[in-house]
Amino acid sequence: MCQTCSLGHEMRVISNLLRRRMETNMRRKGIDKVTVMHGWIIGYLYEHREEDVFQKDIETQFSIARSTVTNILQLMEKKGYIQRVEVPIDARLKKLVLTSEGLRIHQLTMRSIDEVEQDLIAGLSKKDVDYLSALLKKLECNLQPAG
Repeated sequence: MCQTCSLGHEMRVISNLLRRRMETNMRRKGIDKVTVMHGWIIGYLYEHREEDVFQKDIETQFSIARSTVTNILQLMEKKGYIQRVEVPIDARLKKLVLTSEGLRIHQLTMRSIDEVEQDLIAGLSKKDVDYLSALLKKLECNLQPAG
């Protein structure tokens, strides 16, 4: 099989291994009720806590369909990680805000992400990591919908 023909497969394998490692690491920290996607969304909300973040922002940021994001956010709200808050400019819009439980989970999740990131890049030089990051960005751009 040619080298480029298997890139998608290799990326899928790495994605699965990364997800499993994150889940295992998070369970060891006592946060097994949080999925990896919940952790990423909590992190995004934390990083943008000074801004109004809406469901559409999550859809765009994580390239997830509206119905999927709706289900994820409903579950996160039920678990007490986030709340939807009306904004004064439009009563139909609800911004997403982390609760105190969401903030606690964020701190634990960030520690777990840092540990797994260190495992992921073990043995790579800074130059290797920078080059890999640039290549992954190019691949991401190649797969973005045209138009």
